[in-house]
Amino acid sequence: MHVAEQYPNITILKGEAKLAGRRQIILNGETYSPGKIVIATGSLPWAPPIPGLQEAGYIDSTEALSLSELPDSLIIIGAGSIGLEFAQLFARFGVRVMVLEGQAHLATAQEPEIGEAITRYLEEEKVRVCLNARIEGVARQRGRYVVSAHIDGKVQECEATRVMVATGRRPNTAHLGLESAGIQTGFKGEIVVNEQLQTTNPHIYAAGDCIGEPMYVYVAAYAGGIAAENALQGVGRVYDLTALPAVTFTDPQIATVGFTERQARERGFQVKSLRLDLSNVPRAVASRDTRGLIKLVAAEDTGRLLGAHVLAADAGEVIQEATLAIRFGLTIEDLVNTFHPYLTMVEGLKLAALTFAKDVTKLSCCAA
Repeated sequence: MHVAEQYPNITILKGEAKLAGRRQIILNGETYSPGKIVIATGSLPWAPPIPGLQEAGYIDSTEALSLSELPDSLIIIGAGSIGLEFAQLFARFGVRVMVLEGQAHLATAQEPEIGEAITRYLEEEKVRVCLNARIEGVARQRGRYVVSAHIDGKVQECEATRVMVATGRRPNTAHLGLESAGIQTGFKGEIVVNEQLQTTNPHIYAAGDCIGEPMYVYVAAYAGGIAAENALQGVGRVYDLTALPAVTFTDPQIATVGFTERQARERGFQVKSLRLDLSNVPRAVASRDTRGLIKLVAAEDTGRLLGAHVLAADAGEVIQEATLAIRFGLTIEDLVNTFHPYLTMVEGLKLAALTFAKDVTKLSCCAA
């Protein structure tokens, strides 16, 4: 049901709005004083302050999909989900691609084993991935882009036909008049909210990308429903991201939910973890694509599943079982004792769980 039909006291207005007080909005020259307000202004692409970048010009992911012709070479700044997905996309169209990432690891591949593996697979497709790259500047020379960067301890001049920036997004909150409404923001401009998505102004709620990470469409939809319901009915629903799956749509895909091994230890858990290569998963063997692995993290005392990290062709589908297991506090033993149809990729989760106690390479088909 449309929100305006469900709640007839809602007025939906279009235009450029700005807060002008604790409960006032100026829109199209008129002032409104609603009882409650929900801010859901989304986010905008963000580029780091690299010398010469703005002057030289660059494309973002939206513009990259609208190019009239393929460049012969492309430098992508940022190796998050978007950066990796576009790197592989353009490489498969025959473009020479280089990815520059300032961190020492791939943030989208939270476990190091998965980061190392996806980097290897991308390099096999002629994508050059450079971690710990410190970009000094960008310039245009003879119609091409030149990016100066410290790579592997030396300064290199990297040249390409196009430069794409994929360094994430920032909350779209700069011109909303938040300060006049008594709304606190964070370092990146994100609106600070409590667990009911209420801002520091009790009459105003916020949801979606404007409250910061994680910026996923399914999280924004979930948050929007909570914020609207809490604002209208005061039910106090809690914004809970305890079991939040994330997927990077490379090939193979990267899917993750829950804690990494490091995160679990930092939170005081005594953990046990393991990895299972897809060469031990029958579906992967039958599909002739054994690229990837499954890593599980569990509490040592109870066996409760704390995290699952999958690199596989269908990782985005496989991760949903692990999401439910984490949400409902299931254990490794629960995964082992659950039926998993033979020759499905999700059977790999059961095999990975079995690996805590057995050598699955010595088991016959479907054995437990």
